[in-house]
Amino acid sequence: MTNDIYGPFPGGPRAFGQTLLDALTDGQRARYEELGANLDVVERRITAACAAAGRSRDEVTLIVVTKTYPAEDSALLAGLGVTDVAENRDQDAAPKAELCANLPLEWHFVGQLQTNKVRSVVRYANRVHSVDRLRLVGSLSAAVLKSERPELGCLVQVALDKEAGGGGEGRAGVAPAEVAALADAIAAAPGLRLDGVMTVAPLAGPLAGDPAGAFERLAEISTAVRASHPAATMVSAGMSGDLEQAVAAGATHVRVGTAVLGVRSPLG
Repeated sequence: MTNDIYGPFPGGPRAFGQTLLDALTDGQRARYEELGANLDVVERRITAACAAAGRSRDEVTLIVVTKTYPAEDSALLAGLGVTDVAENRDQDAAPKAELCANLPLEWHFVGQLQTNKVRSVVRYANRVHSVDRLRLVGSLSAAVLKSERPELGCLVQVALDKEAGGGGEGRAGVAPAEVAALADAIAAAPGLRLDGVMTVAPLAGPLAGDPAGAFERLAEISTAVRASHPAATMVSAGMSGDLEQAVAAGATHVRVGTAVLGVRSPLG
């Protein structure tokens, strides 16, 4: 597939719908239909999970994790109504976001973020889910102020395998005991907005292999953060294999990649 997809999108969403479909090559149309079918399956899963949890469907936002896939897929997803996409490496995300600049997409950065990539990330990211240390808070704040962009939404990445007695050798993020201090620092940093908390089901510790328990623990941590920061309501949790457990525990955003885009390359 080529980058010809960008022809139909010069004015953003005005080119969606039948105009988009008319402009696609046969290969692009096949991928569009594949992505649409996968999205339908994921949508049904989220809807069913919300119903089982007694929640409204509009309480949960789907973020499609587009890492390792071309910008063209992001454009096709936008044409299918996806509003939020996520990336985990700046070297992939920055050029992709530039190509898709005219599309109505919110960009979420979900990978471990090195301080030398911060200036690039703040140029396109609407939210950074992976804030895990005070130095990064300072770097993000300085970069946002220098760029004169709107506030950057930030989430504290919680490493549940760093719970007391958990060993702490698995996921990135801060230990639950350190969340409050980091949340306070984000909230106080000029140019940053504390939006909530994020986690990935742990690979080690007492909650390893127990995504339901892990996401319930994140919900407890979120409640504690909101006691001091009521606007920090975002709970980012759940992926292709465990989104139902995340929704049951109160996740407001689920990050789904494989179930929408397909099995990733080994480099993903």
